[in-house]
Amino acid sequence: MQTTLPRDFRLYLLISVMGALVHFGQGVAVGWSVYEQTGTSLALGLVGLAQFLPILVFFLPAGHLADRFERRSVIVISLALTLSATLLLASAAWLDLDVAWTYGALVLSGCAQILNRPARDALMPTLVPPTQLTRAIALASSLHQVASMAAPALAGVGLALFHSALPIHLANTVFALVSLAATLAIRQRSRGQAPAPGETGRLGAMLAGFTHIRHTRLLLAVMSIDLLAVLFGGAVALLPVYAKDILQIGPAGLGMLSTAPAVGAAVAGLAMARFGVALDGRLFLGAVGGFGLMTVLFGASTHFMLSIVALALFGGLDSISVVIRQTVIQQATPDILRGRVAAVNRVFISSSNELGALESGLLAAAVGPVAAVVGGGVLTVLVVAASPRVFPELRRWRRAGQA
Repeated sequence: MQTTLPRDFRLYLLISVMGALVHFGQGVAVGWSVYEQTGTSLALGLVGLAQFLPILVFFLPAGHLADRFERRSVIVISLALTLSATLLLASAAWLDLDVAWTYGALVLSGCAQILNRPARDALMPTLVPPTQLTRAIALASSLHQVASMAAPALAGVGLALFHSALPIHLANTVFALVSLAATLAIRQRSRGQAPAPGETGRLGAMLAGFTHIRHTRLLLAVMSIDLLAVLFGGAVALLPVYAKDILQIGPAGLGMLSTAPAVGAAVAGLAMARFGVALDGRLFLGAVGGFGLMTVLFGASTHFMLSIVALALFGGLDSISVVIRQTVIQQATPDILRGRVAAVNRVFISSSNELGALESGLLAAAVGPVAAVVGGGVLTVLVVAASPRVFPELRRWRRAGQA
């Protein structure tokens, strides 16, 4: 990439880092406190459901807003909701409120997320030259992962020191304020006001993202495969169970387990930002298949260091597939549709992450955590094996993605 990044893109990177600190620090703090309060894997699964429901309900209007209004302003509104959620979580921890208050705050956080990410994803390609897009995505992804690596570790240390989630939620409030200030400082204005081809009425406009994805088979392939892979490979949702009951390493160990995927993802992302990455169907499928194999290895492991290594490789392989997928989405989508396509993509991602957490919690409650994680990894590998038959486009997709 250029030696000096554009000013607005640097601010975008700061927003991404702050968002990752909030999201991943909150995930560790909420996961531990909910499991401490309830002692059930099912309660951890409901954490994912509470965040996914608002995304499912509001993704169509959120994508429409990102393409009809100034995207920076939409991000500002979403960050106000994030602030409200962090303050509610802090209050619940301080006053030792019933776990229902935590779920309520997570619903609010989910609303903020689905409003934020389509607008943010649609804004990013306007901040860098088109020839640098792949490496910009890789750099943003790697810094996001560095923050997601630091946040769980710091949250784990905070839980061990204070025996309370309150300091983590107060820190997240500060991070959200920094993100809000950085957003207000962005000068670039991005607003996709022109109607997309084939739009008829408000409903047609809202569904234009779906229509574009359905007609662009390569987009449909990479998004569907990623959804199923992460849905089945939802090992991260059960990390509190592994830390407390299987590996017996406590909250500080939970922070290390939560950090390991981000370490692998950050290393892979920085390498891709430096050297680029080939947009190749075989590489994409290999990365997703490797992700499934590392899920199996982690699920079967009873040794802390082996678990750390498996999770680090898990994160690195996931990072490769994410950068390839995000680059394809941005390159294959016109600006007037970026918000709505990004909103659909967010549903795919959240379906895999949050519903994957719910699926893992339910399955772990029924058959035990080890069988749930190992079985999910095996299903991910089977999805990859079947994909070239369902999407033959993947076999023909081999184009250099170097900037």
